[in-house]
Amino acid sequence: MKLLIASSLVVLLAASGMASAENWPCWRGPRGDGTSIESNLPTEWDAVSGQNIAWKAAVLYTGHSSPVIWGDRIFLTGADEAKSRRMLMAFDRGNGKLLWEIDVEDAPLEKKHKLNSWASGTPATDGNLIYVTFLDEKEMLVAAYDFSGHQKWKVKPGVFSSVHGYCSCPVLFENTVIVNGDHDGDAYLVALDRQTGSTIWKTPRENKTRSYCTPIIRDIGGRTQMILSGSKCVASYDPRSGKRLWILDGPTEQFVASPVENKGLIFITGGFPDKHIMAIDPTGSDKITEASHVKWHHLNKGVSYVPSPVAASDYFYCVADGGIAGCYDAISGDINWQERLGRHHSSSLVTAANYVYFLDDDGITHVLKSGPKFEVLATNKLGEEAYSSPALSNAQIFIRGDKHLFCIQQK
Repeated sequence: MKLLIASSLVVLLAASGMASAENWPCWRGPRGDGTSIESNLPTEWDAVSGQNIAWKAAVLYTGHSSPVIWGDRIFLTGADEAKSRRMLMAFDRGNGKLLWEIDVEDAPLEKKHKLNSWASGTPATDGNLIYVTFLDEKEMLVAAYDFSGHQKWKVKPGVFSSVHGYCSCPVLFENTVIVNGDHDGDAYLVALDRQTGSTIWKTPRENKTRSYCTPIIRDIGGRTQMILSGSKCVASYDPRSGKRLWILDGPTEQFVASPVENKGLIFITGGFPDKHIMAIDPTGSDKITEASHVKWHHLNKGVSYVPSPVAASDYFYCVADGGIAGCYDAISGDINWQERLGRHHSSSLVTAANYVYFLDDDGITHVLKSGPKFEVLATNKLGEEAYSSPALSNAQIFIRGDKHLFCIQQK
């Protein structure tokens, strides 16, 4: 009887752990906002001593794209700079072994910003195919591969021109792959058929200004909305048709960070030349204004341009590129705290359970307790620089460093 009870407890504990486990299938995870439902992720590690490092694997190709995880596979993109090749790689989740690599496209290395890379777009997967996007000289390229690395289709849905380079992440919705084509020219949003790559809809973006925001999709106010900032506006579209639902002009020209949603509000951060944080009521139609639909608005200090924020519980968190992190009340916008965390940040924030993870460019992750008080629980070293964003899945954290892919797990 004791043996039976003990065995039953083991099964129940395993089942409860699996119930909270999830894949990390695309940029910023299953909800596209950096949140995880996992409750057993590590909060302390040290890659120099090996503390809680399950494995690390060499990554031969450069890039700032983040890993995506489905089951026992990890997918990552990179650029073979010496041969001007854009690569897709598959790793074994269990040990970090490289299973295969595919040359997606050979094309001259485009001009880019010094903080960008030639493989900055994070891929996406639905468990059947992996979708990747790169720049092929003057055109956007989108391709799909199966889990064995066989190409299913490759298309070039539109032109693309930007002095800062390319960084678009595919967004999966129903039977489509949606990609943001904001650039310095005839900009657009495009939805492709997942199975064939054929264009289902293509919507122009009239301001024709470079931005690198990945949209989020939410059901809000009885409508399915795809919301993004960039190209001199914040706007919402119907992801099934590409029809614009509402637009807020400004508040500045260019954006990189992805929006998040909490308490029925959309939060955007970033901008060039001016920096803004705004909480927007997304229930409007046609042209909305700050007076009609912006609930609160902060300028400049503590505003992130590149790192995407997170929203959890009653709070909104972001970190400025220069290292000033902040916690805001989601409803009122009141600042609970602002503190320095690191020298410079490119990575986007992630959150799980009661923790928020801030990874800086030096590979140092500050783990903070979620809440209105500034409380650092751990400061963790990777041992190399890091510009991509963490992926959280099944009690493990995956971080792409400058030279290696790390699997972090509580031992």
